[in-house]
Amino acid sequence: MQRSALLSLALSAVLLASCESTPTQPTETAPQPGTQTLTGSDNAAGFISPDFDPQDFVPVVTNRFFPLHPGTRYVYQGIEDGEVETNITIVTHDRKQILGINATVVLDRVFVDDELKEKTFDWYAQDDDGNVWYLGEDTKEFEDGKVVSTEGSWEAGKHGAKPGIIMLAHPRVGDKYRQEFLEDEAEDQARVTARDVDVTVPYGSFHNCLKTLEVTRLEPGVSEAKLYCPGVGFVKAHSKEGPFTRLVLTNVTQVSR
Repeated sequence: MQRSALLSLALSAVLLASCESTPTQPTETAPQPGTQTLTGSDNAAGFISPDFDPQDFVPVVTNRFFPLHPGTRYVYQGIEDGEVETNITIVTHDRKQILGINATVVLDRVFVDDELKEKTFDWYAQDDDGNVWYLGEDTKEFEDGKVVSTEGSWEAGKHGAKPGIIMLAHPRVGDKYRQEFLEDEAEDQARVTARDVDVTVPYGSFHNCLKTLEVTRLEPGVSEAKLYCPGVGFVKAHSKEGPFTRLVLTNVTQVSR
């Protein structure tokens, strides 16, 4: 689940100046073509489970609530675990082959006091219907410049991990879906709680936004609300239950390769 709170734009500027380059994600090609359908227990639990067929995917992610245009950089500011954070997310030009799909690679980095605390490569792809699938992540946590944890990493098709949905093509209030699944490692779920929401964050004001609530079995008693806006994507998150977290979009720019 993601992080959260308003920071100063000055901190953002310092971090942006020091993080201009886009590290690339090594490509590990291990396509596993075929069709997977997340049905059975998922349907019984009320989760929406579209068919997953590698032949039915498109080259780019254009979902209005989760667009991924290569070269776009998003800057978020927030608070988690009592610490002020800056989160820099870049939609890279890199691709990764997963289950026979050419997934878009998104780089997400979290900084506290100019120090890198977390670095994650997320992998997404969109099917013909417009659903955006989450195919895994390679995540590392840092202390004093050294990797101290890779907890939460997973890749669809490996070790029992299944692809999830990060954004439905036509989300409706009440829709519930798995965002990721690797037992005891990655089990985020989301439910659509509102449509046509107005949202204001430091980057701007938006209308007709979508609101979701995220939970995971791995963190009982913790939930987080998220807001996604047309043409922009994720703009805000805040805790509903559990420790206080808050994250807001402060800037969007284009970067070169």
